[in-house]
Amino acid sequence: MNIIIFGAAGDVGSRILNEALSRGHNVTAVVRSERKSSQIPHGASVSVADVSNANSVVSAIDGHDVAISALRPPDGQESDLPALTKSVLEAAAQTQTRILLVGGAANLLLPNGSGDTVLTAPNFLPESVKPIAAACNAQFEICLAHKQANWTYFSPPAMLQPGERTGQYRRGTDTLLVDDAGDSKISMEDFAVAMLDEAEASTKNAARITVAY
Repeated sequence: MNIIIFGAAGDVGSRILNEALSRGHNVTAVVRSERKSSQIPHGASVSVADVSNANSVVSAIDGHDVAISALRPPDGQESDLPALTKSVLEAAAQTQTRILLVGGAANLLLPNGSGDTVLTAPNFLPESVKPIAAACNAQFEICLAHKQANWTYFSPPAMLQPGERTGQYRRGTDTLLVDDAGDSKISMEDFAVAMLDEAEASTKNAARITVAY
């Protein structure tokens, strides 16, 4: 399978890239500067592209079977995420390429039945992560409004951190997944496993997925 990954040098993107390479896929890693090219492992093709430029994104995606967006703006530029998401969605629609997006947990419902989401629940999120949570919430709304692209939105659990690859995870839809101890977490490595499992599946409908241990 020919897979293109936007944000391939990031924390999550790099793990998705490694997982895709380990499965024998042909992978194009998109980075935003030549400086980032040195972070891409051997075996992947490298493309430097300005994701805010729709024509650049169309050119990069064309010819791939699946696109994966793991874009995350730097701290202080979180508000750029919705526009970047719109750019990759429109390019995916124009090239008729299925796209999977690394999203956020902001709009997941809490499992306590309160009707609150991760973003709206009082005192649930630390102030430091509210800017990216709000940006991810807007990102998901853009996906919902985009009727032409064949997208799948991946919401992580409350905690997404570097860790081990176990190959194990649970899937859900619109509610935060927690384990028996009340924890909501998964390693970035297993999040990548879940994304590649979905990329290799034949799903054709727009959907939101969440995964956790």
